[in-house]
Amino acid sequence: MITGLSHTPLQTIYIYTLTTSMHFTNTFPLLSLSLSLSFKVVKPKTMASHSFVSIKIVTNFLLLLSFLIAASAGNFNQDFDITWGDGRAKILNNGALLTLSLDKTSGSGFQSKKQYLFGKIDMQLKLVPGNSAGTVTAYYLSSQGSAHDEIDFEFLGNLSGDPYILHTNVFTQGKGNREQQFYLWFDPTKDFHTYSILWNPLSIVFSVDGTPIREFKNLESKGIPFPKNQPMWLYSSLWDADNWATRGGLVKTDWTQAPFTASYANFNAQACIWSSGSSSCSSNSSGNSWLTQSLDTTGQQRKQWVQKNYMIYNYCTDAKRFPQGFPPECSLA
Repeated sequence: MITGLSHTPLQTIYIYTLTTSMHFTNTFPLLSLSLSLSFKVVKPKTMASHSFVSIKIVTNFLLLLSFLIAASAGNFNQDFDITWGDGRAKILNNGALLTLSLDKTSGSGFQSKKQYLFGKIDMQLKLVPGNSAGTVTAYYLSSQGSAHDEIDFEFLGNLSGDPYILHTNVFTQGKGNREQQFYLWFDPTKDFHTYSILWNPLSIVFSVDGTPIREFKNLESKGIPFPKNQPMWLYSSLWDADNWATRGGLVKTDWTQAPFTASYANFNAQACIWSSGSSSCSSNSSGNSWLTQSLDTTGQQRKQWVQKNYMIYNYCTDAKRFPQGFPPECSLA
């Protein structure tokens, strides 16, 4: 609550009260805010004095709101290193925006400065617009080595007017082949949308704008490996994969449309940072509610809605691919 006193040139006095309430939504760092504004008139007011008070309040409020949003967002200069692309990757707006570009010579990519062993990772992306056929925008967590673990978001471009395909996969100890693919219920090239990975000892949950689309549970008790011992970096890249990305490679990249550009904003990691052989969560896990978070009944229902209406491929139903029987997690998940 802010209370103030304002004098106009005509000495009309206004006492005003501005009450605000703020709520940070699950789609970090979007902010919902409600206002109530009241005036107490001591002398007859004029239009000029009313405008003076209103403009002052609105100006101060907008300054406060811009400060809060800036303080909430991640900084790409601090959080990431550009790893390849020969200038095609750029960090802009004082670290608030990152762009990757692809042309016929090369794509580009970046990598987190820190390693994580469990976390809730949010990133806002705006994908390559127009004819993006043949391009892949990858956003994923991965360790290194032949027995690596990996948690993948990949966005497969398509011809103008056709939908993007969101490709997900989970690797454990170097073994993947757990693909699920989805259409999105919006155009991911028109605006930024939040793509999240919740990775804790219980499960891995993929979400889009706060809506869960996939869950990979920890079923180690049933003999199924789960990523829990290898710290991972966060990577992203934009690259040419026209030998397979669009309609199995039938549609090739149209280089007359280059350069292709994807944009990133508002990175946030609530995570256990791995450094010098130990986790930042080892000694104190208080405040890390995400470490024990799992999908509740509502979350399960929202996931089922997405999978019923937007899933276009599920390895657990591909009998031709697995003639000897589906992977064991398919019947246990």
